[in-house]
Amino acid sequence: MEGLSSNLDVYRIQLKNKTEVTMFILMGFTNDFDIQVFLFLLFLAIYIFTLVGNLGLIALVIGNSQLHNPMYYFLSVLSFLDACYSTVVTPKMLVNFLAENKSISYYGCAAQMLLFVTFGTTECFLLAAMAYDRYVAIYNPLLYSVSMTPRVYVPLIIASYVGGVLHATIQTVATFSLSFCASNEIRHVFCDIPPLLAISCSDTHINELLVFYLVGSIEIVTILIVLISYGFMILAILRMHSAEGRRKVFSTCGSHLTGVSIYYGTIFFTYLRPSSSYASEHDMIVSIMYTVVIPMLNPLIYSLRNKDVKEAAQKLFR
Repeated sequence: MEGLSSNLDVYRIQLKNKTEVTMFILMGFTNDFDIQVFLFLLFLAIYIFTLVGNLGLIALVIGNSQLHNPMYYFLSVLSFLDACYSTVVTPKMLVNFLAENKSISYYGCAAQMLLFVTFGTTECFLLAAMAYDRYVAIYNPLLYSVSMTPRVYVPLIIASYVGGVLHATIQTVATFSLSFCASNEIRHVFCDIPPLLAISCSDTHINELLVFYLVGSIEIVTILIVLISYGFMILAILRMHSAEGRRKVFSTCGSHLTGVSIYYGTIFFTYLRPSSSYASEHDMIVSIMYTVVIPMLNPLIYSLRNKDVKEAAQKLFR
């Protein structure tokens, strides 16, 4: 009986240790204060530029009747996602650069993961929908207004959000069902899935398979849609008689594909690897690319070469 009692006491202590984590510490890049101040100023500038660029693009689309078509509706939704995506991660990161206490609550960490996975996954689906929209516009421009009606593009946008919410819910519930008893120090600047799996004292094999198959399936399906759509677009462009028209469309498609490739490539590198291969410094830099840098670049990538957007901006400034 004494042996059974001592075993029960040990079990209670272990159970208490597993459930006592109520907050996490986001370790970040470095403890050097001078470098942290520099990073604070750098990412503050990036965040301001991101908000101005994305919210400004949304305002242009809303305020200019010439931009009231499916292409720009998709673009404004993408800008909204990027603004939200960056806001989920950057403000907390900026505070932690200058704060001594770099903690985030257990539920705050879960909420941050839920939101950024939602916006990130939704953007994957939306980029595929935008590629299909461009294919319809270039492959058969005369039927574009008939083919891409609100009954087509509104369900595509809603389905992107639904897919994002479902995927984020599954990943967040699976991750925070684990026990965190060995350490609460996350070697990252925000609550991402791989660094949380790396510090869990539970068996994370199922979680790693879940991340690999779900993220892999989403990446493969959406990338295939993008590649097939752009493949048909290239065929349509090659049939154009105007060399100048071909050059302009190729230039636009090239910039779009660059943005898509960087986004999908960084996500592929981050999530489709076992957590045992997680390396904090390199993975943090890659994560910063798709959560902070790409949301800043997207307004430039999708509108810098766009004549309609530039004309709308000029009218607004005048």
